[in-house]
Amino acid sequence: MTNWLPNLQAADGPLYVRIADQIEQAIGIGALPAGSKLPPQRNLAYDIGVTIGTVSRAYAMVRERGLVSGEVGRGTYVLGSGDNDSAAAVDTVSARLIGTRASSAPPGKLRFDTTAATNVGQSSAITDIVAAICREQPSEIASYTRSFPADWLEAGRRWLKHGDWQPGHDSIVPTLGAHAAVIAAVSVITAPGDRIVFEHVTYSQVSRGTALIGRQSVLVDSDADGVLPDDFERVCVQQHPKLAFLMSSAQNPTLATMPEDRRRAIAAIAKRHNVFLVEDNLYGGSTENGLPLIAELAPDRTFLVGGLSKSVAAGVRGGWIACPPHLAQRVRIAHKMVSGGLPFLLAELAARLVLSGTAEAIRARVSDEVMAREALVREIFAGLEFNSHPRVPFVWLKLPDPWLSGTFRQAAFAEDVLIDDEDEFKAGRSEKTFHRVRIGISSPANRQDVVAGLTRLRRLITSGPSGYDSPA
Repeated sequence: MTNWLPNLQAADGPLYVRIADQIEQAIGIGALPAGSKLPPQRNLAYDIGVTIGTVSRAYAMVRERGLVSGEVGRGTYVLGSGDNDSAAAVDTVSARLIGTRASSAPPGKLRFDTTAATNVGQSSAITDIVAAICREQPSEIASYTRSFPADWLEAGRRWLKHGDWQPGHDSIVPTLGAHAAVIAAVSVITAPGDRIVFEHVTYSQVSRGTALIGRQSVLVDSDADGVLPDDFERVCVQQHPKLAFLMSSAQNPTLATMPEDRRRAIAAIAKRHNVFLVEDNLYGGSTENGLPLIAELAPDRTFLVGGLSKSVAAGVRGGWIACPPHLAQRVRIAHKMVSGGLPFLLAELAARLVLSGTAEAIRARVSDEVMAREALVREIFAGLEFNSHPRVPFVWLKLPDPWLSGTFRQAAFAEDVLIDDEDEFKAGRSEKTFHRVRIGISSPANRQDVVAGLTRLRRLITSGPSGYDSPA
């Protein structure tokens, strides 16, 4: 999202016309390039001292001129010219699906906008395992995956294990990563038009994916301890959802972890209203908090999802889902339909990584590196308000007044640091404002880059918006 502001002194006439003309001029000179997201109407109105109605009329005017596209809940995006190849990349559907991130990250930027597992040299071990697979099972690599070996299921059972609890062998479905696992579960439990519950901020690529296949998002309130049971009950009574997407531990992006009594309350409400649950434990699997999973409390209606992307290697695309009784086969078929099928090489690689103990060893090294980087966050951001966890690769930073989330994200971009504003995580049209950004700390190549990026961000915060010269 851009932090562009119009110069209202540059012309005469009605304010909304002047704003619209300024937008058109900025698009013409490239200050607002194709694909960029205009500031939210409420933010722009505040920044330039006009009413939201004035900005709304201006945006409607440039939309009528064919310069931008508008999507409810996702924002307003600049369209490309008719002979510009980028136009296809910013159609209204694409704009709604990609969120606030650029579809391709610009070169030369420090990437704090992703949480893939830190590179700790895992490629060496992966190389050895891939070579062994190719040498030992050439016919399986040359063909489609038509069966699921018992080892693949056992690997998933071990990876999803939590304390003394582990899912049943026959409940496991290997998947092409955690995201595909969630979409497969959604496809089995819901039909087009059905409602799915999301927190106001969450891993919003799931909500975008479910919208693409015709499901509707409904939002539930949360606090520092996660989803509020009373509001979840209200949503269930009023909206009659079929399914809810939850992250009970180390929620993305807030890092909230539900206490046990709240987990039990959510499970009871779901049972009372016949709502299925998807429990995404990608980050929670690394926190070792000792709390029972919702899947333990409500195994008859909870899909537990986990994978290797955040703690071992994102490029492996290894994931598993533990399903309620009698639903594993349906999820397996749905996963094949929505993903195109599970590649043998990746599934076998993920299984061998887990069963050999290599995945756990890599996770320990990744965790050590994340802990060292989180300590740097605490040092450099001392005195600021933020949520973090020593084993989780991101920070949820509260911006001091008068910074706005989108404005700070754009200012960071100008400092060659890519971060995510809060809009990236909104699962629907939410009126809630958090004035926060998420900063991922796992992807910079080394700790020196982590320090460089965090230092630039701290300097921005200290200098305030007045020190940031927005594009005009």
